[in-house]
Amino acid sequence: MREKPFSKVENRLLHLRHHGSHASEGRSTPEGFGLDGALIAGFDAGTLSSEQEKELAGQVARLLPFHWVQTNTYASEMSQMIDHLGGHSALVKWLDGFPGLPRLAARLYVFMGILDQFSDNQAVVTALREFRERTPYPAGLRGYLVPETDDETLAGIAFRIEKLLGEGETDEASGLALSMADCLQQVAPRAEELDPDVNDLGELMDHSRGDLREAAAQMS
Repeated sequence: MREKPFSKVENRLLHLRHHGSHASEGRSTPEGFGLDGALIAGFDAGTLSSEQEKELAGQVARLLPFHWVQTNTYASEMSQMIDHLGGHSALVKWLDGFPGLPRLAARLYVFMGILDQFSDNQAVVTALREFRERTPYPAGLRGYLVPETDDETLAGIAFRIEKLLGEGETDEASGLALSMADCLQQVAPRAEELDPDVNDLGELMDHSRGDLREAAAQMS
């Protein structure tokens, strides 16, 4: 994972604003999903084999999209892991070490964090609105973007990415993220004109696309 996207949002990971309005909308942890208590204990003790740790990473990745509707047991086990690793950002970094679903989930959460951070930035919102006056539904975003562009637009896309990830639609989740990154990279120069403080948006999108493409390619 490239450092720039991660460092931009490392203090916001898994604490995204978009969850406030959509957290439990039609969401519940699927039957059979969970964390293996023996693996959790072994992870805490440092006794897991590499294959066991990979299995645990897969379990965590499958459950992350449901962390707003988690059971008390799951919340306790996740807290134990997060404490052991040193925080939410360390959990995401740990997941990134395992190609496949764990790495893709980690990088999607970083990208969702970036969307969340820029969602209420008025320069980005204005630039995106102007762009959509010419291209109402950029490539790959029809069916995901609502007609209006406001400070919930990017947060709403982040929610859709997380929902798709939770449904196991990993190709669609990564495709949506990449389409949004492409769109924002085109929007970035105008956003910077409006507010020089967002001069890193284009670079963030470029790095994010590289990370997401790499992780998606490792899913096959």
